[in-house]
Amino acid sequence: MAVPKRKTTKSRSGKRRSHNAIKAKNIIEDKKSGEYRLSHHLDLKTGTYKGRQVLDPKE
Repeated sequence: MAVPKRKTTKSRSGKRRSHNAIKAKNIIEDKKSGEYRLSHHLDLKTGTYKGRQVLDPKE
């Protein structure tokens, strides 16, 4: 069985884990409806994306 020759230091394991942080969601407020939504996603309440109508509005 393979066994590490030396102990992994705190700095090395920290470098490896530097990408594991939970990132905040990019939530924006819609200009027209005032609803909060994710950027680059369509607004389900109005059915618009990038200023044009994509879906029928949800009731």
